[in-house]
Amino acid sequence: MTFHVAVLGLVLSAIGTVLAQATHVPGDLTPGTLPGNGLAQHDFMYAGESHERRIFIVRQGKVVWSYDDPAGKGEISDAVMLSNGNILFAHQYGVTLITPEKKVVWNYDAPAGHEVHTAVPIGKEHVLYIQNGDPAVLRVVNIVTGKTEKEITLTTKQPVNVHPQFRHARLTETGTVLVAHMDLNKVVEYDSNGKELWSFPAPGAWGVSQLANGNVLITDRMGVREVTRRGDAVWSWSPSDAPGYKFSSLQQAWRLPNGNTVINNWVNEWSRNAPPFANTVQAIEVTPAKEIVWALREWTTPVNLGPATTIQFLDEPSVPENMRFGEIQ
Repeated sequence: MTFHVAVLGLVLSAIGTVLAQATHVPGDLTPGTLPGNGLAQHDFMYAGESHERRIFIVRQGKVVWSYDDPAGKGEISDAVMLSNGNILFAHQYGVTLITPEKKVVWNYDAPAGHEVHTAVPIGKEHVLYIQNGDPAVLRVVNIVTGKTEKEITLTTKQPVNVHPQFRHARLTETGTVLVAHMDLNKVVEYDSNGKELWSFPAPGAWGVSQLANGNVLITDRMGVREVTRRGDAVWSWSPSDAPGYKFSSLQQAWRLPNGNTVINNWVNEWSRNAPPFANTVQAIEVTPAKEIVWALREWTTPVNLGPATTIQFLDEPSVPENMRFGEIQ
């Protein structure tokens, strides 16, 4: 009897260990046990939809520049650092371009009842943004003259329900634009005259960009998918591919030069039902085989990056404004 009790005790102990491992979540880990090198994994610019409207630049593992606007209204939904160091960002109720010294170079305030959640530069003198509203419009503005040089009306599911219409749009190497129609559950590619060239179903489409191979990377409620222009999904990732990690809201994904994909995870600071921040990661980097090689979780002082909405990797010099939209460049 004593032998059987001892064996039973060992079995129960083993089961307990297995269950503990199965229910282990990143919030239980110390920062040193996360894969990768933390802040030192990449140089990057980071911004998120947060109360303080914050932007950070991280180089060699340290925050070297930051911006915050706690008194401002809205949330930073999109941001890009140009090759001259200026930063263009959309913050729900407008678009602003600032210098590294935080001087405002250009600003646009959306009219009442409208929102702007995405903006991208075209050359040094133009900005493309989408204004949610009734009607919703894609607009290209010359920031030197202030003149609107192109305006395209975009279809929405419910014109009066402004907030969920659009989040991100990205230009392609061929001078077209990919738009995530969040409320229409699809992504669409348009030419500079507003003609629809291609579309793909994407429930709750949030992020979209063209890859170097011509395929399209989409983030939606399903996760992240790389699809061909023919509509074949050649790679996909979902939270189920990272057991043990807590995800609240995937927003964007980026394909790195090494072939890995970084996926961000946003936590809603305004929601009472949001999971504890310490239990979530802000971004993960996965290989084509979906192995996690980096996880970012910086929620506490001295480096609290806040929610993750957009990341721009700065490991290699780039000129993000070196794009065109039709004849505008």
